[in-house]
Amino acid sequence: MKKGNSPYSAAFTACSFMMYEMTRLLPLFLADNADELIKQEIEENKHLMVNSISSRKRYCHELKQRFKAVPRSFWEDFLSWDEPAQRLGILFVLLKCYRILLEFHLNVTIKKWNSIHHALSLNDITMELSQIAAQDAFVDSWADNTKNRVASAYLTFLNQAGVYDKKSMELHPASGIDSSTYAYYINIGQDWFLEACLLYPYEIEKVKQEAL
Repeated sequence: MKKGNSPYSAAFTACSFMMYEMTRLLPLFLADNADELIKQEIEENKHLMVNSISSRKRYCHELKQRFKAVPRSFWEDFLSWDEPAQRLGILFVLLKCYRILLEFHLNVTIKKWNSIHHALSLNDITMELSQIAAQDAFVDSWADNTKNRVASAYLTFLNQAGVYDKKSMELHPASGIDSSTYAYYINIGQDWFLEACLLYPYEIEKVKQEAL
């Protein structure tokens, strides 16, 4: 089935977290002649270091969508951050770029974090995906294998962002993050992301006070 008016996509399953790849391509995306440089990269493979040209085309297309999902200034700031902050930054971008990931995060992950038990399983995500599919014909048309990859990719993203342990299936705030990193999202009007980073209300309020 064609996507039609569906807001959902499973394209991220073929592109993974790709923080390092995005970091290497950012100077190209930020350049005035970005389109030309990306076409050149697909041909010459100087930054992605991916053997297949079809894979390079797919990755460049998807990374471009992620680049466009947030303001250019975000990426300019991103380049100066340390790795833990960049990992959270990629999570922010993924949630902004892919509606289905945002719904998983808001409807399942944050609710799990605010409950007594902080465990998050693949089944928790597939149950939410089933609810989405019941309301969206395009998602409902996905093969079972695609649905499984979508749910699994989301948990991998959380793990790579530093807010989830796939072995223990436990959620936790990212380590190595200082208050100035969280304050950044307040300063750009994205306060919601602090809760998405699994901060408690009193922690969010403390960051807001320090950001004043």
